[in-house]
Amino acid sequence: MTSLRIAFAGTPPFALPALRALLDSRHRVVGVLTQPDRPAGRGRELRASPVKLLALDARLPVGQPATLKTPEGRAILHEWSPDLLVVVAYGLILPQAVLDRPRLGCLNIHGSLLPRWRGAAPIQRAILAGDTETGVSIMQMDAGLDTGPVLLERRHPIGMHDTAGDLHDALSELGAAALMEAIDAIDNGTVVMRAQPAEGVTYAAKLEKSEAMIDWTRPAAALDLQVRAFNPWPIAETRFAGEALRILRARVARPSGGEAAPGTLLGLAEDGLRVACGEGVLAVSELQRAGKRPISARDFANAVRLDGMRLGA
Repeated sequence: MTSLRIAFAGTPPFALPALRALLDSRHRVVGVLTQPDRPAGRGRELRASPVKLLALDARLPVGQPATLKTPEGRAILHEWSPDLLVVVAYGLILPQAVLDRPRLGCLNIHGSLLPRWRGAAPIQRAILAGDTETGVSIMQMDAGLDTGPVLLERRHPIGMHDTAGDLHDALSELGAAALMEAIDAIDNGTVVMRAQPAEGVTYAAKLEKSEAMIDWTRPAAALDLQVRAFNPWPIAETRFAGEALRILRARVARPSGGEAAPGTLLGLAEDGLRVACGEGVLAVSELQRAGKRPISARDFANAVRLDGMRLGA
């Protein structure tokens, strides 16, 4: 097998395992594209992306064009002259001129089993929809939105208590391993690409912070999915005594008998602080008051008055 010249394009932590796998392989990483440094933190100081920090640590050339739609933005990629471009959560649209540049095209690691959950937030949307399985797809990129042929996929179950953060970490590692398998198949000529079927296409729209607000009139099962899907961002949120209250972890509880208005606090139990929903009961096990650190339901119950209180008010 040969050693390929590979350029890498990625930005957030999800891309790190794939870049590390390439650095540990027989292939040569000739350069890394990542998004420009962004203001972050209270001081709004410019902060490098996780991928940039790893690339600099590995002494790799780094390019940070604001766009790839201009010849100037693409110049560094031409300079690197890669055989293959690997793209993982890069965050910029690749024009046709970029897709056509590498001899072997552009590969993408996508965090779903395509064509289900094309788009920006496949992990969170899979949890919100109540899917019991997800995975990663290694896709040959084309001009469409996650529409290219799939070289390889690997499946992963969604556990009944998995958060988006849990799946993010599992799929980033799974994707890195699958990527290396796909590159080996390309290199030795055994790769088989399959066109995505027209049936079963769904779109994973970008998350909006407003989606995280809890409506206690909804069923407990739906709120359980919401809490899990929005952890670690933007975190499911409600109101308590006029203040914001973030719900980090919860699960559907067995109803304790009787009926109460949605949002009513039903008291502390072994599985957490129980809250009446439009249908069923949600047991909240970890939460966070405004400006405070995350705490357990028991610590919260010891610190505030619960009798007669309702969430969402």
